[in-house]
Amino acid sequence: MMSLVVSIRTALRQAADPSIAPGQQEYMKSAMPFLGVRVPAVRALVREATRDAIEAPELLDAALALWREAAFREERYAALVLVALKPLRGDATLLPVHEEMIRTGAWWDLVDEAAHRLREIFDVDPELMAVEMRVWADDDDLWVRRAAIISQIGRRDATDLDVLEYAILASVEDPEFFLRKAIGWALREYGKHDPDWVRTFVSEHPELSPLSRREALKNLG
Repeated sequence: MMSLVVSIRTALRQAADPSIAPGQQEYMKSAMPFLGVRVPAVRALVREATRDAIEAPELLDAALALWREAAFREERYAALVLVALKPLRGDATLLPVHEEMIRTGAWWDLVDEAAHRLREIFDVDPELMAVEMRVWADDDDLWVRRAAIISQIGRRDATDLDVLEYAILASVEDPEFFLRKAIGWALREYGKHDPDWVRTFVSEHPELSPLSRREALKNLG
């Protein structure tokens, strides 16, 4: 595990462009500094570091080490890439790991990427996720709630509409921008598959914020 961690950390530092790091940190409003490696490059170097077959436990241990010991934000990006690799993808036992990353990441760039892993678990174990996402939707942590709202983006006809509706309505009156934006985003994306459902949902819920409503109907006229 440590050799993989060292390999990724070394590759990140070798790829760093210190001239862009301050701008990245300012854009993300991040207390944690950046090295100056763009996200596509982070993904590429992690794929290179894991090109040889690596077992799931080693990938997970490396991801947790990079996340928990991160000195630079790109190390957390690398951790998110590791948990997205095929040996770990869709593994319901990793739900506590994704929750940890969402709670401690606590910003949209990290949370939204972690939410993609929730969608993959939904596809494998929809009954478990239907229960868990209802619990998350009622959580005190706004980022956990945001993750519940966007956890099914991209599932199209597999979307659990009861869970989507529950997650949205649990936060519909919250003034927090990131929740209102997430509601609109989730509805807009589902509207690509079933625009009539989204139009009906929006018309039946006048309590939706103007931001959520605008985002939901952006491509629907």
